[in-house]
Amino acid sequence: MIEYKAPRAFHVMTKPIGAICNLDCEYCFYLEKEKLYPDAGSFRMNDEILENYVRQYIESQQVNEITFAWQGGEPTLMGVDFFRRAVEYQQKYRRVGTRIQNTFQTNATLLNDEWCTFFKQHNFLIGISIDGPPELHDRYRYDKRGNPSSDDVIRGLRFLQKHQVDYNVLCVVNSHNADYPLEVYRYFKELGAQFMQFIPAVERVGERGVTDRTVGAAQYGKFLCAIFDEWGVNDIGKIFVQIFDVALEAWLGYQPSLCIFNETCGNAMAIEHNGDLYSCDHYVDPEYFLGNVMDTPMEALVESTFQRKFGTDKRDTLPQYCLDCEVRFVCNGGCPKNRFIKTPNGEAGLNYLCAGYKQFFNHIDRPMKMMAAALQAGRPADSVMPLMRPKPIAEAGAREVGRNSPCPCGSGRKYKQCCLG
Repeated sequence: MIEYKAPRAFHVMTKPIGAICNLDCEYCFYLEKEKLYPDAGSFRMNDEILENYVRQYIESQQVNEITFAWQGGEPTLMGVDFFRRAVEYQQKYRRVGTRIQNTFQTNATLLNDEWCTFFKQHNFLIGISIDGPPELHDRYRYDKRGNPSSDDVIRGLRFLQKHQVDYNVLCVVNSHNADYPLEVYRYFKELGAQFMQFIPAVERVGERGVTDRTVGAAQYGKFLCAIFDEWGVNDIGKIFVQIFDVALEAWLGYQPSLCIFNETCGNAMAIEHNGDLYSCDHYVDPEYFLGNVMDTPMEALVESTFQRKFGTDKRDTLPQYCLDCEVRFVCNGGCPKNRFIKTPNGEAGLNYLCAGYKQFFNHIDRPMKMMAAALQAGRPADSVMPLMRPKPIAEAGAREVGRNSPCPCGSGRKYKQCCLG
């Protein structure tokens, strides 16, 4: 008999407003979750559930840094006072020496001075959804009346910047904006964003089909490669792209911290407005319902045999094609929700994005090795930027860097003893 125990730390995406949102984005996978609760009189998390959840979540963590993640739907629909109470409960149940952090994912359309004053006061980290310049963003992201949302989003972003609230940009990469990687990346830089995430839109249709909005696998790989190449020569250490940071962890020999690239999962669950806990944000379905935290202690739900097996199945169900793959150490098969196509040999369970991941991770292999070597030698990662710039056309008398020449990265060592290797 295998004994399952709760992890020392786990993560819960909190949905205090359920699937309710003021926008009607075409590719949103969560709006349909409203159907799970056809008899719900309200999708608002009440005060009793909020306090119970905050208490249990803190008590169940065996670490001294605890992060609450607030999502939706659109969590700003709950109003600022709800989150004021959440912070009060966090302080009420916080253990001595424990640090509480809050992240908050929003479409930003309802942000104002009151919201951003609160965020700054309590050090919230805000994720703001933007899919690129207006002509790209508004392709699929509009309000309930079908009006474009980009102007409202940027207005919200300016409130965050005005109050100096920490934020990152989350971009959903779809079949449309994926053809404009540099336009998207440069636009985010122009907005003043330093932290970016590029999340692939994958919408299933039938057994192995996808919608027209879904980004192509090779298209996604090409998108990431183009941004990486520009980032690598201009922005290392200045702009932080989540998938680049996670990849560097793998090249340094660590398990990637992002759940989709970790060897196993099961430590990132989702809680609905009524206290229902599910295996994962992407598995909010009856089949993956763990229980309600008002009826069963959260720790018991997290350490349940079902949930632990849900996590290890990510590793244990990899097809042989993945087990033999040269980039498995960083990819680990990707998110299980996207493993619905077959391998070249006809084996089930290959990730829809496999071709893109292989293209991207092979493309960045040499730069990542250089950055890892630099960091391990005590130098900053941006010291490799000179080596990543395209070689200029040789002018008369110009010559390549010799093996015994000083390394262009500025380490002071000979090229042959530094980045040449």
